[in-house]
Amino acid sequence: MTEETAQDTPPDHLSVNPRSAFFDSEKLQRGVGIKFKDRVRTDIEEYCISEGWVRVQAGKTVDRKGQPLTIKLNGPVEAWYEDLGENPPVAKKG
Repeated sequence: MTEETAQDTPPDHLSVNPRSAFFDSEKLQRGVGIKFKDRVRTDIEEYCISEGWVRVQAGKTVDRKGQPLTIKLNGPVEAWYEDLGENPPVAKKG
C-alpha cells in the first residue's frame, strides 16, 4: 500500500463518540461510508474492520449518563472516505 492509498483509506477502528479512544474528528469530517454485510449503513456508532464488527444504537435507549446504548453486530465490514467521489479505495479485511 502506497502512502497516498494509506491516507485515502479510513482507519481500521473508528468511533463517533468523542469519549472513545478511537474518536478522530478530522477523519470523521471527511465522511466515512460503511458497508456491513453487503449493505450500506448510516447508523454506525463504531466499527472495527480487522475484528469484523460494528456497534449500532439500540433504539432510543440511553444509559444513566445519557449516552446511547449500543449493540455489537459481527460480520464483514468495509469502509471508505465519501469525499473521494466514485470508486474510492475501500478498507476491508483480507
